[in-house]
Amino acid sequence: VQVVESGGGLVQPGGSLRLSCAASGFTLGYFSIAWFRQAPGKEREGVSCISSGDDSTYYPNSVKGRFTISRDNARKTVFLQMNSLKPEDTAIYYCAAALTNPHGSTCIHERLYDYWGQGTQVTVSS
Repeated sequence: VQVVESGGGLVQPGGSLRLSCAASGFTLGYFSIAWFRQAPGKEREGVSCISSGDDSTYYPNSVKGRFTISRDNARKTVFLQMNSLKPEDTAIYYCAAALTNPHGSTCIHERLYDYWGQGTQVTVSS
């Protein structure tokens, strides 16, 4: 089981980026996928998740209305569309997979996720 992130980079405040999480070694549709981020000197936090089965999603208030998670099971990829980016969104972004079906805020609990990628850097700066 492997997940690999891509799509990070440098963007100006107010800009957009789309991150991708490519899955291999497992059937993506059976897994819930979450995106987490970790900024320097801060704890890792969950920023979105999409549950297996019904594709329900969850976002914390810090990104709600700006970030959108989606999945394409045929392409074995999960996307995180990030709009209206702010300097405080600067972090390493990780995707993670879990063979569970959590909903609501439970969906971004790190302890549920067994498989993690190496991360992709997102820098929001002028």
